[in-house]
Amino acid sequence: MIYFDNSATTIPYPEVLRTYQEVASKIYGNPSSLHELGTTSSRILEASRKQIASLLELKANEIFFTSGGTEADNWVIKGLAFEKQHFGNHIIVSDIEHPAIKESAKWLGEYGFEIDYAPVDDKGFVDVEALVKLIKPETILISIMAINNEIGSIQPIKAISDLLSDKPTISFHIDAVQAIGKIPTKDYLTERVDFASFSSHKFHGVRGVGFLYIKEGKRISPLLTGGGQESDLRSTTENVAGIAATAKALRMVMDKEVVAIPKISKMKTIIHDELAKYEDITLFSGKEDFSPNIITFGIKGVRGEVLVHAFEGHDIFISTTSACSSKAGKPAGTLIAMGISTKLAQTAVRISLDDDNDMGQVEQFLTIFKQVYEKTKKVRG
Repeated sequence: MIYFDNSATTIPYPEVLRTYQEVASKIYGNPSSLHELGTTSSRILEASRKQIASLLELKANEIFFTSGGTEADNWVIKGLAFEKQHFGNHIIVSDIEHPAIKESAKWLGEYGFEIDYAPVDDKGFVDVEALVKLIKPETILISIMAINNEIGSIQPIKAISDLLSDKPTISFHIDAVQAIGKIPTKDYLTERVDFASFSSHKFHGVRGVGFLYIKEGKRISPLLTGGGQESDLRSTTENVAGIAATAKALRMVMDKEVVAIPKISKMKTIIHDELAKYEDITLFSGKEDFSPNIITFGIKGVRGEVLVHAFEGHDIFISTTSACSSKAGKPAGTLIAMGISTKLAQTAVRISLDDDNDMGQVEQFLTIFKQVYEKTKKVRG
């Protein structure tokens, strides 16, 4: 089995699952309880928070746990909008954001907020000059993803940070869900970033856990109210076992980065360069300023889902771009935003690599790819 769908979800490390099981079975007290079991659980919770903050060079009181990236994104967009509505009602998100951002922004539009979508160029990068022109005195929030999940374009976070350096009233959020273990932290967590979303299962943690970075001193309204957990900003009993497992996964991934990123990048380059040799292949992902693990491509005239099932027949697992949208049968929103026709966008499939993959798998994929490509000859004309 070859698993090339790591941007959809990663396989949890065995050590991470052991941490989860150990904490879940032995440290089962509610961290809000006053007795010893609760105190022990609370200590694990805070130790995990401290470790995550340390690994990202942040403060422990800036890390707030959520159920995943989607909740973190929803919280930022909606929580900030209502917290700052007395100062303005204008929000800018990029045209290639994850649905968790775009749909949240769209929802706010029904409640009197004005939403603008920053365009991207034909390679999938936010047009910074166009973004500047969208800013108004009423702008309260700009949200841009660090790495696009569909084609892997690394967004110009540093350039946007520079642009916002003299605009302190505008909050800057980044969706960093695809960034952990793929690019250095300093490339997306700049001094100007106020909020950032993360998801455990994208870096070999468990599902159902994420966290939101909220810069010290920044205010946000809660989405969930109740028992007052997470400094009264996100009420619900914390998933301590999942959070401890997340801290373990983050440490393991970041410890491996120096070796893993070049390894992943080399595998991507080989696949990218081999696919480029085929006449009827369109490569939507580039190499420079793109994530080292994502290659999105299409075969002329062949719908993406057909390719996915063709490779599945050989025990190779890839996806039609975003896993969140693939079952809906929609073409990749990023490709449409880039000006690519719907017909061509519908051919797109995504390979997303990880440190768990190796050159033997790459060679096997390329061998099978040649067979699959030959079988599409009639469709390609």
